[in-house]
Amino acid sequence: MWIGTRVPTVCQHGGVTTTETALSSCTAGTPEHLPAPLRIGPLEVPTPVELAPMAGVTNASFRRLCREMAEAALPEALAPASPGPVAAPGGGLLAPAGLYVTEMVTTRALVERNERTLAMVRTDPAERVRSIQLYGVDPDTVGAAVRILVEEDLADHIDLNFGCPVPKVTRKGGGAALPWKRDLLAAILTEAVRASEAASQAAGRTREVPVTMKMRLGIDEEHETFLDAARAAENAGIAAVALHARSARQHYSGQARWEQIARLKEATVLPVLGNGDIWLGDDAVRMMETTGCDGVVVGRGCQGRPWLFADIVAAMHGSSTRTRPNLDAVIEVIRRHGRMLAAEMGEDRGVRDLRKHVGWYLRGYPVGGAARADLMGIRTLAELDAGLGRMRSRLPEVVDYPGDIVEGPRGRAGSPKTPRLPDGWLDSPLLDEGHREMLSQAESDVSGG
Repeated sequence: MWIGTRVPTVCQHGGVTTTETALSSCTAGTPEHLPAPLRIGPLEVPTPVELAPMAGVTNASFRRLCREMAEAALPEALAPASPGPVAAPGGGLLAPAGLYVTEMVTTRALVERNERTLAMVRTDPAERVRSIQLYGVDPDTVGAAVRILVEEDLADHIDLNFGCPVPKVTRKGGGAALPWKRDLLAAILTEAVRASEAASQAAGRTREVPVTMKMRLGIDEEHETFLDAARAAENAGIAAVALHARSARQHYSGQARWEQIARLKEATVLPVLGNGDIWLGDDAVRMMETTGCDGVVVGRGCQGRPWLFADIVAAMHGSSTRTRPNLDAVIEVIRRHGRMLAAEMGEDRGVRDLRKHVGWYLRGYPVGGAARADLMGIRTLAELDAGLGRMRSRLPEVVDYPGDIVEGPRGRAGSPKTPRLPDGWLDSPLLDEGHREMLSQAESDVSGG
């Protein structure tokens, strides 16, 4: 399993040069006690971390890259011997290095057999657990989509998204706006669980397909929804909840309010996963220790840093190893990622998809604006290799890990924004007929948005 090349690298925090694998060579603190395995229905997750769905990012190639790096950091006793599903004691499935969830798929598009959507739910055969995230606003359509995934054996785990803060979604009552309508949320959750159970029985599946949900704190500070949503989840039979500890108003700005994750953990019997501001492996451990949550969800922190999952695995299992790649190691990751995308999508589309990742990968490394612009114009794998070669030829023999500059917040944080909501949405926590009609337009036929 690829984790880098053996070239000299510098441990920025220890100040010593080593010759260990370029993607791992530094020490940090270890947790006082190791986390308990996360259990979600028949799924056992010894390393309780989840890759958050990100539109245009968490396709099969990126999921595999993250998971392979995570698995390379596992203790020997947990390291899988071969690709694909791993049986857990009792007939369940084992996810040794966490869960890696698909891009968000809209339920209407799935029910209508949209070609792009069907491609998104056909997961990588090497995946340990096939985790699919669904977005929907209508209980019947959500139920129909769940039945497709279960009856056609396309998923081992289904996650429902109620956390999207994007205005084009919230202005129609979807995403992070939906939990405000308590009756609608309860109906969707109940139907999803019921459909999964019924479809499992109808298809003769040997194990159930658990349903989980992801949410935010609420719409804004005056309209919190997460505690009520958790109660609805309990009543519906949801297997676990994930909380991004920001409101829709915050988007990705400011700091995640970890104290609210602790509140949720105290308020529910369900497993709770915390999300928000995990930039380092040790951040994951710190979140679990300070909030009491059962696991963590990682999104923007891994953009251009799939090895973050190796650091999280190491930290959670008490290892002091941390990943500090020099530029040559990063270049090898870029090359491999490009070839994985080309195999998944075709060379033209795959290389175009890689461009956004290249900027993230090179953040903090002194490669120069001209080299970055050059790589933004690549169209083939040969052009990728040539561009990386030109960039590298202009730089010193060794370009070390940049340190703290690459270890903080990533992606566009922006600033707080007044959530765009349907007229009269906040007047009542119950759905009226006018809003019910409007919600039929909240789900586009394009997934991943």
